[in-house]
Amino acid sequence: MLYVVTGPPAAGKSSWIEARAKPHDIVIDLDRITRALTGPGAPQWNHDPIASKIALRARYAAIDEAVKHLDTVDVYLIHTMPSATWLTRYRRLGAQIITVDPGEQVVRERVQAMRSAAMNRVVSRWYRHYRGAAPRSTTAQSSRDW
Repeated sequence: MLYVVTGPPAAGKSSWIEARAKPHDIVIDLDRITRALTGPGAPQWNHDPIASKIALRARYAAIDEAVKHLDTVDVYLIHTMPSATWLTRYRRLGAQIITVDPGEQVVRERVQAMRSAAMNRVVSRWYRHYRGAAPRSTTAQSSRDW
């Protein structure tokens, strides 16, 4: 099964996956990929343009390979704001689209406490443009039933 986990930054997408994924499952997370590709001491949420570009390419390659193995492993993919084109691709693969959103106030508090101020722009963009269009398979509050 392919699980595409969407939601604003600091919503709890990684935590949602950590609560469900098994050791043999595949987790594709751009933040984790970027950390794996950068040197010691790099910020946990590294948005260096070169590191981001390389990590994005690695993510695309990981997605391409992972979907070939959906019959044997579950794949968890974090995609904060997938475009309509990506959503169509994911749905063709039979993906379950999950939206994790604990609410804008909670997200903003988390961003302030643990992330760079630049992430506030991404949070604003998600709530302004994506929230209404986001597939509502589940939210952080209702995902406990999984």
